[in-house]
Amino acid sequence: MKKIIAIASIFIMIGCKTTQINSKSITMNLKSLHTETKAVQTNVLFEPKDGKVISLQIAKNEQLAEHITKVPALLVCVSGSGSYGDESGRKLSLKSGDYVNIEPNVKHWVDAFEESNFLLIK
Repeated sequence: MKKIIAIASIFIMIGCKTTQINSKSITMNLKSLHTETKAVQTNVLFEPKDGKVISLQIAKNEQLAEHITKVPALLVCVSGSGSYGDESGRKLSLKSGDYVNIEPNVKHWVDAFEESNFLLIK
């Protein structure tokens, strides 16, 4: 899990910087992963042996509906703003750079106040 968090931290620190590869500039941006016109979209970015790093985009005023996770997860807000809520009554405001630890087997949901991108690390 520490390796996954370290890798996700590197993604966040790099942000939208341009990387030089073979003298060609390539810009990597989470928004370019989500090309469909769906309110909630996901795309697996990285799948290590012990888990996944998932890119999650939620459109303005939309919600990732109530659900549970069977394993601990970390949700990182990369851009935009929204909120996290769960069945225990916890309600957290999220903006770029904020994160929340999600316990297994707890119903939770995520609302977006504007188009928002998150990394979900499991």
